Amino acid sequence: MSWTDERVELLKKLWTEGLSASQIAGRLGAGVTRNAVIGKVHRLNLSGRAPQPRSTAPRAPRKPREPSLAGHSNGRPSMPTAGSSALKPQHRAELQPRPAPIPEPQPLRLVDLPKDGRVT
Repeated sequence: MSWTDERVELLKKLWTEGLSASQIAGRLGAGVTRNAVIGKVHRLNLSGRAPQPRSTAPRAPRKPREPSLAGHSNGRPSMPTAGSSALKPQHRAELQPRPAPIPEPQPLRLVDLPKDGRVT
């Protein structure tokens, strides 16, 4: 895909009309992607776009929120309170003493190795 002068002019025209990059890519066709359009727009330093038409109809006023009530159930489970027995352990596990660590073997000198070279 190469940017010919005709494509660049069409890109400028569609960009100032306010079309999105994906819409412009669809109109240009022939392998032009949305990212290619965005890159070309940035390289051409095109910034001005047509403003999007806004609705002039008045909006309906929002319904004010009702204040939440403290302690009111909202469908979620509440956190356990202090003194709750649900999280208390049922029994106390007995701790077993740790076995004594096995001492590290001392390195052997070459003269202490057996003649066949095997250390068992």
